[in-house]
Amino acid sequence: MRESVQYALDNHDEACRPGEFMRTGSSNMGQRMDTMRVLAIHAHPDDVEILAGGTMALLAGLGHAITIATFTAGDCGSAELGPEEIADVRRGEAARSAARIGATYVCLEMRDLAIFNDGPSRRLVVEVLRKTRPQLVLTSSPVDYLCDHEAASALVRDACFAAPAPNYHTGAADPAPSLGAIPHLYWMDPVGGEDREGLPVAPDFVVNVAGTFARKREMLSEHSSQREWLRRHHGTDDYLDTMERWTEERGRRAGFSHGEGFRQYRGHPYPQSPLLQELLGDLVARGR
Repeated sequence: MRESVQYALDNHDEACRPGEFMRTGSSNMGQRMDTMRVLAIHAHPDDVEILAGGTMALLAGLGHAITIATFTAGDCGSAELGPEEIADVRRGEAARSAARIGATYVCLEMRDLAIFNDGPSRRLVVEVLRKTRPQLVLTSSPVDYLCDHEAASALVRDACFAAPAPNYHTGAADPAPSLGAIPHLYWMDPVGGEDREGLPVAPDFVVNVAGTFARKREMLSEHSSQREWLRRHHGTDDYLDTMERWTEERGRRAGFSHGEGFRQYRGHPYPQSPLLQELLGDLVARGR
């Protein structure tokens, strides 16, 4: 498992070429154009696309280097294929989705419903951070409907803290050096914008993704293996239409046709400056 993760990370720099995805050219983008390294990391293939695909497309269009990572390859996401078969399918879907915006895909090769906030898992996430070296990290909400989402959130939060500590060793065969600083950390919305009890979770701000929603839908459409699984297990008739309804609802509350919500983690000693908001300029509105 760790060998396949190491291979993906070792080939990360060659695969991730910022600016290959066509720039949007929108005049209302943020003006800060220094190339940033952005890591969007969630539990399963398709989670980033559902919750932050439009924002990732915006950042890619501005020329920033995007990595999309998942903790698992989605090995429980089928009733017809076995775990290794569906995992192979879903790795390919995730890689094709990332390629639509010129991003790199990395899988940490954990297993569905087996993401735990423990020492070995934290060290693996730290090594991913040190290999990808992001200044900006977006991850899952600490409250969500699924244990994997919540565990992934805690692991990423704590790994961001540990990654700059040179005496925190990951045990990797070819470890990357520690980061120079804790990266800026943001939480995506929980699925549907609600916690486990169905209560709303308000974002700090909403990103206007009307201009990249078509690309977001294209990215999610790559995950076609999930159509039947979500219909069978979640009772979701069409995952693309469900994502569209959620994105429209989040946008409507901020005055946009389509939006994605985020909260910035500002616990001590994480960065306090609004980096993501500055990058996207007036495409950002306060959440409600």
